[in-house]
Amino acid sequence: MNFTTLSKNLKKDFSHLKPIKVAVLGDSATQFLVQALRGTGYEFGFDLQVFEAEFNQIDRQILDPDSELYAFRAEVVLIFESTHKLLQKYNKKVLCHGGLDLQSPEKEPNIGLQSDAEPRFAEDTLAHTKQLVATLQSKTNAKIIFCNYTEEDDRVFGQYANKVEASFVYQLRKLNFLIQEFAAQTGNFYICDLSTIQNMMGREIFWAPNVYTNTEMVISIDALPYFAQSVLQIIAVFQGAFKKCVVLDLDNTVWGGVIGDDGIDNIQIGQLGIGKAFTEFQYWLKKLQQRGIILAVCSKNTESIAKEPFEKHPDMVLKLTDIAVFVANWENKADNIRKIQKILNIGFDSMVFLDDNPFERNIVRENVPGITVPELPEDPALYLDYLYSLNLFETISYSGEDTQRTAQYQKEAERVIFQEAFTNEDDFLKSLNMVSDTKPFDNFTIPRVAQLSQRSNQFNLRTIRYTEDDVKRIAQSAEYFTLSFTLEDKFGDNGLICAIILEKRDAHTPENKTLFIDTWFMSCRVLKRGVEAYVLNAIVDLAKTNGYASVVGEYIPTPKNEMVKDHYENLGFVPTSARHCGLDPQSAATLWQLD
Repeated sequence: MNFTTLSKNLKKDFSHLKPIKVAVLGDSATQFLVQALRGTGYEFGFDLQVFEAEFNQIDRQILDPDSELYAFRAEVVLIFESTHKLLQKYNKKVLCHGGLDLQSPEKEPNIGLQSDAEPRFAEDTLAHTKQLVATLQSKTNAKIIFCNYTEEDDRVFGQYANKVEASFVYQLRKLNFLIQEFAAQTGNFYICDLSTIQNMMGREIFWAPNVYTNTEMVISIDALPYFAQSVLQIIAVFQGAFKKCVVLDLDNTVWGGVIGDDGIDNIQIGQLGIGKAFTEFQYWLKKLQQRGIILAVCSKNTESIAKEPFEKHPDMVLKLTDIAVFVANWENKADNIRKIQKILNIGFDSMVFLDDNPFERNIVRENVPGITVPELPEDPALYLDYLYSLNLFETISYSGEDTQRTAQYQKEAERVIFQEAFTNEDDFLKSLNMVSDTKPFDNFTIPRVAQLSQRSNQFNLRTIRYTEDDVKRIAQSAEYFTLSFTLEDKFGDNGLICAIILEKRDAHTPENKTLFIDTWFMSCRVLKRGVEAYVLNAIVDLAKTNGYASVVGEYIPTPKNEMVKDHYENLGFVPTSARHCGLDPQSAATLWQLD
């Protein structure tokens, strides 16, 4: 994608796209960046409605409670402070005795560089960033995307700068590390990794000195699309759009050669020649699996032969226990991917298919709408660098339960096979011996609830996304009730599978007290097991216990949640408007009609 293409997107119809309000605060010219963001937003399916602050007005916009930023009510705030401007602050700070206040760069410095000059420049800069973030978060619930600093070496000390704490290079790298630590401890604060983008592109492409001199643009036109894409990848995850599964071909994708022809002794894998490329590729897949990305196999092979390397080859990094669903036969790969999708019960748009064969890639691309099919290079040695550049697996959260996801989906595949032996669904459900633990959100469940909020698209009545910080705030608020549900059966523990957030809408009289179902999302792995009715009973019991006269639910349609459009009606709620349904919790047989 280049800047010209993104600019052409701005002339297209945005009316059908989801609007997202984004504020852009920069210390340098951002007009072309805003164009790149909006053009890239179109590619992601978003209408970015952008407030662009005036040049170098970051502090004023954040610290002034009456600023245009707060009037705009942004959902996302992008803060971009450039390394070049940081160097200017550093120069003025170190070239004076006793240092220079970062907030008063207009003061005249006393020239004289000292060997130990300002070793706390990184800490002081971070302290100011923390002040801005704290102020912003006290006045808005917007998610903050903060750009880290790209590498820049003023060559005052040469390579010895890596040993001189007062050098700009030392302080710059220290600052980026301190920002990482701050982000790890701060909710709704995320880093856009510009430093890595510049490292991948090269500084000579990322930075154009002649353009900066004339325009105050610190990022080249060629680099802007990559910057914009990185920002949109984070925003997309805020909206629940991310990849959950990698579907793998085997021959010449996971290993070199054809297992059915070459045999287990002759496939290429290990530390010799091109085998190294396949081994390193498998290590990458293994790390994705441990992070919570589902691995599945879709191979044109005899199943027993396809499984042999996983079971017997000493150099295989991936094992059968790493694969959630293994499909190897001689059928069409598009059909097999549909089988995998049915077992996993996830959207095709959350799946990535990796295959070395261009013909197979095209078949899948044309017959499985929404699936991502990267155009792998012909040379396997280039697989990883190419996939790194795509950054397909962006996320904003991680929890210990992610490491159990493969095992959970393997158990789900067993359930699907087990169910085929039953002609009566009730008998099947009884045979599962299901047990659920129901309790309010706590420190153990909050990270998983946040993840479900981001990941759940199909069984999500309102599709309101909450980060871990948001969930923690709700759990501690007196204005909400919360409920989390786990599910265990004869095949194993499914972990946390459902979350409910109930907003207290208390009226002056008891008969008007209402519980509003702000959030009801559930893992699709447990659909059609009676969990919906069990959850409703828990909601009704909670309402009755606390004296609430009615429960109100809302369905907000999205392209992905049509499966629950009749959810409330099926549970006995009475429609009161196009989207709301009401139920009287005091008597399950009595329906409540809202005024």
